[in-house]
Amino acid sequence: MQPSEMNEKVINEILGSVIQTLVNQLKGENAPASCGRALSGETIPVELSARHVHLSEADAMELFGHPLTPKRDLSQPGQFLAEERVRLIGPKGVMDNVAVLGPSRNATQVEISKTEARALGVNPPVRMSGDVKGTPGIILASQSGIVGLEEGVIVAARHIHMSPEDASRLHVTDNERVSVHIDSERPVTLEDVVVRVSDQFKLSMHIDPDEGNGMGWNSKATGRIVARQ
Repeated sequence: MQPSEMNEKVINEILGSVIQTLVNQLKGENAPASCGRALSGETIPVELSARHVHLSEADAMELFGHPLTPKRDLSQPGQFLAEERVRLIGPKGVMDNVAVLGPSRNATQVEISKTEARALGVNPPVRMSGDVKGTPGIILASQSGIVGLEEGVIVAARHIHMSPEDASRLHVTDNERVSVHIDSERPVTLEDVVVRVSDQFKLSMHIDPDEGNGMGWNSKATGRIVARQ
């Protein structure tokens, strides 16, 4: 093979490689949502859900002698922070001044992070709110009462509240699990985020303090749904 023919062969091979690379890049730009592009360009507020307790009416009466007293409304319609606070007593530790959220529920539930669980000496599973069967128990105390729970402690699964209109616009359905990219001080993509749809919900994503600390969360943090699972 003459030198000119060798040079032409090398040039053609390089050009072919460059063209294939460009084609692959173009394919990536047009990839479906499941490959990482947002299902919608709309951003979702990301809220930090600190440790808190939901009380049954009977347990509220046992602890305080009266129903819960609303202090201020929360972001979700009909939900409120109560004036009342409780102490959590676990096998290894105690946490005071824990927030109580209302209104009362059918069953008492304690939501904490994994870090807080270790400090208390319990090992709760990651669950959706209300799914407490087989979870650890704990003691709740106030200045005037005490309640022992046989079960009810969970680490809340990361989730997004939204209305049916939001779900339609974001192309997701109730109980679907998605990946969400969080734009924060330390951007991160969180998987296994549960979509919760109700006409009683306002659009917002909830994460716990462990997740928030890891991403440098602040009140301006937002998320975008980037994939279905």
